[in-house]
Amino acid sequence: MSAKLEKVEANGDVAALMREMGRRARAAERRLALADPAKKTAALRAAAQAIRDSASAILQANAEDLASADKEKLTPAFRDRLSLDAKRVEAMAEGVDVVAALPDPVGTVIASWERPNGLKIERVRTPLGVIAVIYESRPNVTADAGALCVKAGNAVILRGGSESFHSSRAIHRALVKGLESEGLPADAIQLVPTRDRAAVGELLSGLGGMIDVVVPRGGKALVGRVEAEARVPVFAHLEGICHVYVHAPADLDAAKKIVLNAKMRRPGVCGAAETLLVDRAAASTHLQPLVEMLIDAGCEIRGDEPTRAADRRVVPATEQDWSTEYLDAILSVKVVDGVEAAIDHIERYGTHHTDSIVTDDTAAAEKFLHEVDSAIVLHNASTQFADGGEFGFGAEIGIATGRLHARGPVGVEQLTSFKYRVRGSGQIRP
Repeated sequence: MSAKLEKVEANGDVAALMREMGRRARAAERRLALADPAKKTAALRAAAQAIRDSASAILQANAEDLASADKEKLTPAFRDRLSLDAKRVEAMAEGVDVVAALPDPVGTVIASWERPNGLKIERVRTPLGVIAVIYESRPNVTADAGALCVKAGNAVILRGGSESFHSSRAIHRALVKGLESEGLPADAIQLVPTRDRAAVGELLSGLGGMIDVVVPRGGKALVGRVEAEARVPVFAHLEGICHVYVHAPADLDAAKKIVLNAKMRRPGVCGAAETLLVDRAAASTHLQPLVEMLIDAGCEIRGDEPTRAADRRVVPATEQDWSTEYLDAILSVKVVDGVEAAIDHIERYGTHHTDSIVTDDTAAAEKFLHEVDSAIVLHNASTQFADGGEFGFGAEIGIATGRLHARGPVGVEQLTSFKYRVRGSGQIRP
């Protein structure tokens, strides 16, 4: 942090601190937007190596965060989102390397055409500008968001959660080393240095025009606040109520693998399944094995009457369960009358995030893929593929469930806008 920022922070004036960060971000963005693509690539590769070189410091910082989390008696799922180990640190570094290797989107000609009057028009990708990312417990977002924004020519102001404060600072230091190694502005990736919640409000205000878009990544309370208070555009999803629908012709072994992974691989991520729908025509053969498997794996099942009849350990489901994002080892289960009923249930209770059908019936699969209006719709695959890295984006800044600009995993291309370049030879409009 610069001496000026340190002085402002020491004064305890959060509004002044955030305004200064916004001013610096805007200045850095203008430089980064014009930076040589090779320099951005090299800086990100250096940042990835700096993460690897700083692994012990990052893990030490994470241990400090985990110790605080344990005192607060946070849920196991929350602790899992916060926790880092050597494998996860390496995965962070690998993600930054993948982003570095992606084609640079800035300046890419998306379309071009010539008008009858001879004007030659091009639609060209440009950076969005300055992005604010507000996130909670997952420290890896620091690396993902920083790398993606730099690759797309954007400056970013990161506001991590209080729970991951020390981890995020350690990761941020590695990213800045990468930028500085190639002469790129360190202010292109800034981390809010205070836990004061007033900083969030300042970011949502837009910092006097210095913020171009806000990306919240966290629970319903955080995202709801951002969407309600932000004075600038928002890329967000409020909840990830994801469904797996097991259709009648589904192979049981395949269904078991997909359902178990969708729920239990990491129950606390937004792509984790929260509701299992089972076709009534498959209930006699599939319902009991699926429920038993999940309960034996440590998952609480909240089910309708047919599901409760399949296993006495099932807890009765309430109406609220169908619209609950548990982010924990809890799954609601319901028997439905065919693909139409499954689609209707998803439309009523889903959040347009990620939904999957398991079936060997191609026609049913295509109907589901066509009619389910979610950002990500899958056939015979786990909902936990709702991840920018799994889409080949290297990482993601979040999952957007809106219909404007970005939808699904927000990667490098989604962090750009466009402008038109028009070349003429003296044309005037009659």
